[in-house]
Amino acid sequence: MKNVVNRALVAKKKFLLLALLLLSPFIFHLSPLSAAKADKQVVVLSVDLHCQACCDKIMKNIAFEKGVKDIVCDLPSKTVTVTFDANKTDVPTLLKAFEKINKPAKVKESTQTIDTKKDAR
Repeated sequence: MKNVVNRALVAKKKFLLLALLLLSPFIFHLSPLSAAKADKQVVVLSVDLHCQACCDKIMKNIAFEKGVKDIVCDLPSKTVTVTFDANKTDVPTLLKAFEKINKPAKVKESTQTIDTKKDAR
């Protein structure tokens, strides 16, 4: 009798663990922790660009900076528009990244915040 009860408890525990495992992506996706601020910012930088190779160098290197989502290099106006996650990086960090590749940049237009927060209902 005792053996049957133990088997039933073990089966119930396995079922509950399996259910929790299968439902965990949904549970954690809707949790308040995942509702953290997800703001994107856009900054337009003035950079001394001479040729397409300068744009290519920026596109290759700055794209791998933490938090960078999009880069648009405009050779005629000598500007680079960077869209980035404000939680992972900031403008001074991006400016340092440009200095690392010998392309000093200055902020041409102030940053704007794009709120991408979704309601967790």
